[in-house]
Amino acid sequence: MAVNYGSKRVVVGAHYGLRDWLAQRVTAVLMALFTLVVLAQVIFSKGPIGYDKWAGIFSSQWMKFLTFAVIVAMLYHVWVGVRDIWMDYVKPVSIRLSLQVFSIVWLVGCAGWAIQVLWRL
Repeated sequence: MAVNYGSKRVVVGAHYGLRDWLAQRVTAVLMALFTLVVLAQVIFSKGPIGYDKWAGIFSSQWMKFLTFAVIVAMLYHVWVGVRDIWMDYVKPVSIRLSLQVFSIVWLVGCAGWAIQVLWRL
């Protein structure tokens, strides 16, 4: 039996590692900062919080842009997590592929709905 010490180590899997780990952290920080911005606006607003107040918070262009960026970040954050769950725990390729396609369709639908709600304000 020959031992080949100089060969390159082959790692199985999707090879996403550091990129996805970093993407999860960056998107989580972005979502946390957005939450703090919204909380600050709610805390420092005067009067009762109703539809008019919420619509006012999200009506400015910079807030719509920030909310859109957070929606995209959240979709990517969710996709990385769900994809990893499917890859780790669902072994039959056909079922895993079906679940991934369903997840993508569901996330795109949720994004469309969220953007529609955002621009309706």
